Amino acid sequence: MSKHNGSAASIENIYTLDGKVPLLQSIPFGLQHVLAMFVANIAPIMIVTGASGLSTRETASLIQTAMIMAGIGTLVQLFTVWKLGARLPIVMGISFTFVSVFCYVGPKWGYGAIIGAVLIGGVIEGLLGFFAKYWRKLISPIVSACVVTAIGFSLLSVGANSFAGGVGAADFGSAQNWILGSITLICCISFNILAKGHFKQLSVLFGLAVGYVVALCMGKIDLSALNGIALVSLPEIMPFKPVFNLSAIISVVMIFLVSATETIGDTSAMTSTVLGREATDREISGSLVCDGLISTLSACFGCMPITSFSQNVGLLAMTKVINRFTIATGAGILLLAGIFPAFGAVLATLPEAVLGGCTIMMFGNIVVSGLQMISNCGFSQRNITIAALSLSLGLGFTQVPDIFNIFPSIVRTIFAENCVAVVFLAAIILNLVMPKDKND
Repeated sequence: MSKHNGSAASIENIYTLDGKVPLLQSIPFGLQHVLAMFVANIAPIMIVTGASGLSTRETASLIQTAMIMAGIGTLVQLFTVWKLGARLPIVMGISFTFVSVFCYVGPKWGYGAIIGAVLIGGVIEGLLGFFAKYWRKLISPIVSACVVTAIGFSLLSVGANSFAGGVGAADFGSAQNWILGSITLICCISFNILAKGHFKQLSVLFGLAVGYVVALCMGKIDLSALNGIALVSLPEIMPFKPVFNLSAIISVVMIFLVSATETIGDTSAMTSTVLGREATDREISGSLVCDGLISTLSACFGCMPITSFSQNVGLLAMTKVINRFTIATGAGILLLAGIFPAFGAVLATLPEAVLGGCTIMMFGNIVVSGLQMISNCGFSQRNITIAALSLSLGLGFTQVPDIFNIFPSIVRTIFAENCVAVVFLAAIILNLVMPKDKND
């Protein structure tokens, strides 16, 4: 009996942070992390490139780059390079946090303006990461909660446009798009209801697969992008010329600050729920520096910002497998997926309506997550005022953009149609000026 117990304990111990796990045992755990973040990693690319008017081939190339950058970012977080990385099991990928602002910047100034803003914003977040212990208390939990809620609300229209076929599509709102979006959404919901345990996390992937097959049968898939594609390929450096537009840079930098608060939350949640302790200043700083500078590296290859993934934090809490080597196998799978361009080319043929059927549910989940965060902060009069006023200003004023007409053009450009920026600024100011309650 004692021998059996000792054997079980040794098996459990190898899955600790620095345990030695055999490769064949680690691959399934690494693959599980890839599947948990797979759709959320590629969907932002497809939404933003669609809004910015990029071709299918360019989208495929960026999906390939996104996989490689996510793999590199994850490895840096796991094992650190200089002061980059937290040396924690943090999985990185393309963040939905930036989608709403990019869907505004891209159509207005072009995809190059997105790249220019990310180059600058990533450096700023990386530099701020070195001083995280001094400024992270400025962005309190109630501020983060309001911003996450605003991000969710701002993305709902993005999901609805995809559901209808994509902005500017000739068949926008057609019966075919309604059928595709509805089938995909129903499959996502059904799988989530019927699946057991961690398989529930694959509901979006299941919905995409079914939607893709149905779209193929309906003749909605254009596979011409696969013609003449190379077997193996690496991303191209600076495939898009950066455009440094001041308004775009200010808007994107504000969202980088929002993303930084999410990274702080992910790192803190992971150490508290999985490691049973608070995150150190060094870990917080390392995770933020990695977020920022890897995002700048990503922009050098034409890709969007890379940040930590909350759903993988939840997966760690559920499985209790926090071994860095097992997560590194997942990073290796991402790198391999990115090296073979056919993989990205097939994904880029996914119809907008299928993507919309999945993302409309995902964006709704972001809204609910933000509301849960507000609830976790407590409903003191101070928190209620901050949440109510910041959300009212952000969501209300940006639905009537002409209200900003008295301000200079740069202010109108940044705030008139960007509810996340308005909510973020209002919540920060309210958090600073409102006196704290006794129980706060």
